[in-house]
Amino acid sequence: MELLLKQTIQHLGRVGDVVKVKNGYGRNYLLPLGLAVTVSKANVAEIERARALALAEEEARVSTLKEMAQRLSETSITIESRANAEGHLFGSVSTAQIAAVLRDKGHAIEERQIRLAAPLKEIGVVDVVVHLHASVEATVKVWVVQQKPQ
Repeated sequence: MELLLKQTIQHLGRVGDVVKVKNGYGRNYLLPLGLAVTVSKANVAEIERARALALAEEEARVSTLKEMAQRLSETSITIESRANAEGHLFGSVSTAQIAAVLRDKGHAIEERQIRLAAPLKEIGVVDVVVHLHASVEATVKVWVVQQKPQ
């Protein structure tokens, strides 16, 4: 069954794409939920208008995210943690801690947007990638320092 997508559906297609799906998936899911319509000239014209609008919104969103990435790239954060004499942390610094410090500094960042190969387990300076969009990433300098004795 060939259908015209009214919305972007992950792993299937974007707005305005003509996709070939199994009959049951189309009849029982895509059509009843209004995610797709049958292919016709009127529907194609309507979806093309919607696609143009969606592309314009996406471009505006990407430009906003690029500005945010620029501000993030200029940011460095400091996280204090307990460590031994060699600089190994008692525990680790995770994406949740980094996201919390960035939120405290006024950046709307979620934990899942931060890319770490592994939790930080030593004192030092690390460049951490923040994934904002498929085409927009920023690098934040994270300073992990010894916690001051109380």
